[in-house]
Amino acid sequence: MADIKLKEIRIQFINGVNETNIKQLLDKLLARHVMNEEELDEVKAERKKQDQARTLIDHVIKKGPKASQILIECLHCCSAILAENLGLQVPPADPSAVSGPLGEKPKGLLNCPENEASSSHQGPKPMVSASAAQPSECKNGITLCPPNRLQEIQRKEGGEIYPIKDPNARSRLALIICNIEFESLLRREGAEVDLKEMTLLLEGLGYKVETETNLSSEDMTQCLKNFAAREEHKNSDSTFVVLMSHGIQAGLCGVKCRDGSSDILTMDTVVATFNNWNCQGLRGKPKVIIIQACRGENKGYFFASDSVSPIPGQQSPEALVEDALKKLPKESDFLCLYSTTPDNVSWRSPEKGSLFIIKLIENIKQHAWNCNLEEIFRKVLQYFENNPDQMPSKDRTTLTKKFYLFPGH
Repeated sequence: MADIKLKEIRIQFINGVNETNIKQLLDKLLARHVMNEEELDEVKAERKKQDQARTLIDHVIKKGPKASQILIECLHCCSAILAENLGLQVPPADPSAVSGPLGEKPKGLLNCPENEASSSHQGPKPMVSASAAQPSECKNGITLCPPNRLQEIQRKEGGEIYPIKDPNARSRLALIICNIEFESLLRREGAEVDLKEMTLLLEGLGYKVETETNLSSEDMTQCLKNFAAREEHKNSDSTFVVLMSHGIQAGLCGVKCRDGSSDILTMDTVVATFNNWNCQGLRGKPKVIIIQACRGENKGYFFASDSVSPIPGQQSPEALVEDALKKLPKESDFLCLYSTTPDNVSWRSPEKGSLFIIKLIENIKQHAWNCNLEEIFRKVLQYFENNPDQMPSKDRTTLTKKFYLFPGH
């Protein structure tokens, strides 16, 4: 019975679901008459994410197997990766279990590619389309890698690619730090969109995403150290660290930054935190660091600039560690992607988010099934080729092999 299964994975659900999942689930459960407005308000009234998740699942479990089955179906559409990791399969169609208002099914809910694949499996398995020869799409738009393409790449490139671990055994983690509100600097309008979309992307790629917002440089440093020390990295095959803030020459601004001389997180600190000496759990594994911040002074218009200055047109530059610096043996397997080159600003739309983040997510969704991450980044550069104001860049990269994401595996 579905309600019994939910009871078995209740704790894992509470710890694994994120705020975006909860909001999507509430909308779907309301539309399918599993929960009412009063119950939704009760969930939203909880201040902590875990308390919201606990209230949500407890409400559904109390309503019995019909409601529990619908929650499982909705979870597959909101976050198929999480549903698979929890061992939740869409129960077989049962007319008696879905009749009446409680079991009323909105159009298309069970027609997601991941649900069609999951219903035919006896346990968590990679989600693929009915025809392995053609890539399929999961709910959030990521094109999945067909098994035959995965096998072909592994056969042809073998030792030239980073291996991936069994999705049922690995524990992938990702961290996003996004500074939006500052004590003295301009608010980064549109950064909320970047945070939401990047979270959805990484979750779709099989990472448990941890997010932090509005941190000082000291807090960012401690957050990075805590994340690097996580035991789960030992059973992971890679990680993503995404840092989004205002930027100056010395690094990324903390929320207390005033004049560019204080509250700065340097890239040296970021990379050193995850090197092979300080983060042994990720030794020999791809560590992707994505930086969304200004690095220059070029003036722009229409989009809002990630500038440390509250006065339009007075952006401060942010520089990377120079390519000429000697790479120590303890620092390897990094891929550092920056939103722009030195002397240029990063453009951000207050409505749609940062241009670099938008294009990076778009290309990963479209090409990760067939291209390694550095090739995907080249496609991002092609988009910006005719954009004179911004050109993303790749620095301090020490990948020794090709890093394929293999979505769905």
